[in-house]
Amino acid sequence: MLIKSAVLETVCGYTSKLPQNTKPEIAFAGKSNVGKSSLINTLVNRKALARTSGQPGKTQTINFYNVNDALYLTDLPGYGFAKVPQREKEKWGKMIENYLHSSGQLRAVFLLIDIRHDPSSNDKTMYEWILYQGFHPIIIATKLDKIKKNRLPKQLKAIRTGLGADEATRIIPFSAKTKQGREEIWELMEDLCIEK
Repeated sequence: MLIKSAVLETVCGYTSKLPQNTKPEIAFAGKSNVGKSSLINTLVNRKALARTSGQPGKTQTINFYNVNDALYLTDLPGYGFAKVPQREKEKWGKMIENYLHSSGQLRAVFLLIDIRHDPSSNDKTMYEWILYQGFHPIIIATKLDKIKKNRLPKQLKAIRTGLGADEATRIIPFSAKTKQGREEIWELMEDLCIEK
């Protein structure tokens, strides 16, 4: 996709009312520091539209990025960061659940997993939770440039097995550094936005 415009349009915290968007939404979930901001920046060809942080757990809001006035990329709060109080985590969970239930425009949820490691228990819980909410998550295996090419099949298998994902679950290897996977993700998102 040719990116003509990309802006952070809406930021929703615990008490915010979710926007009644009329354009398709694609959500991105993943644990803190898995590379959600880097992925969004790569997708829209911007260096710092989504703020990357050395402090995991920084995104505590649902951020809606309007791309080309045609669709929204929705950045969900990261999970699994130990230093965040349990009460805060529960609030984030409710906020995400509310969004997944009430958005009339949500087409798909992409779940980001670090390709270098087996999925954590938090990753597996999130995968199962997204399924429970009625969505079939698409997996993006991030940080592809940090493993040797010959390890790719083994790591992809470890992700599928670790999540308990079926063979129909799409797993896309991605690198923000080399941009590998960017076009595949865009093609999929465009198809998903046309579907309804």
